[in-house]
Formats: sequence, structure tokens, C-alpha cells
Amino acid sequence: MRLLNCLLGILVAVVGFWLIWGTLAPIVVLGWALVVGIFLWLKAESITEIWAWATLLLGLESFAWPVVLMIQLKGPSESLPEAEMGTILSAVVLGLFSSVFWISFSYGLFKRAWRTDQPLSDDEPTRTPISHSRNRKVV
Repeated sequence: MRLLNCLLGILVAVVGFWLIWGTLAPIVVLGWALVVGIFLWLKAESITEIWAWATLLLGLESFAWPVVLMIQLKGPSESLPEAEMGTILSAVVLGLFSSVFWISFSYGLFKRAWRTDQPLSDDEPTRTPISHSRNRKVV
């Protein structure tokens, strides 16, 4: 089950990488898949951690997408045509929205994966719920 989730996490990160860079040699995309695969296999100890790392990578890729697009559209002239400015604005808005979503999602997964449910220690007093029936005044 861990292997299947690791492969799906790799697929998510690689598709995000491929969407950012667009026209890359397939060997570069395969290299990124290999790096992500090794990282997920060695770093993530549970399925939750695999998806936390995969969604964090997707969030970082979403954040980098507008920057990469600006670099690709940069031409020799000082100003860009209006159509390219609209493309950049759309990329910035969508990229920031999706990166905040995916990074927040990965934060929740990390928090869940690294949560430690420990019982109360002997030093701490046990808490008992207050019964509301005992505190009522009879008139």
C-alpha cells in the first residue's frame, strides 16, 4: 500500500513539474521523478507523510509557476503586450491561490502525521467534567 501511494505521490509531483516547465526533455522529467521518488521513499515513513510531502511539492511548484511564466515571456523589449500581461496576472492569481491551498493542505497532513497522542502523566491531575445538574439552584 505504501508503494502504491508513493507512486501516486510521485505522479502528482511530476505532473506539476511538467505543467510548470512545459517543453522539457523527457529525461529531465524522468530525473525529477527519480529524485522525488527517492526522497519520498526515504523520508516518508507513513502514507500520510507521503501525501504531505507530495502536496507540499505541488504547492511549491504552484508558487513557482507564475515566476517561470514571467521568465519565459520576458522579451527584449521593456514592456509586454497587453495579452501577455493578462496571462501573467492570471498565472499569479491562480498560482498563489493554488499554492496557498496545497501548502495549507500539506501543513494539515504534516500536523496529523506528526501528532503524538500521549496519555496524561501521573503528575498532571485528571480532569473530570462538571455536572450541570449539581450546580443548579432550586427556587
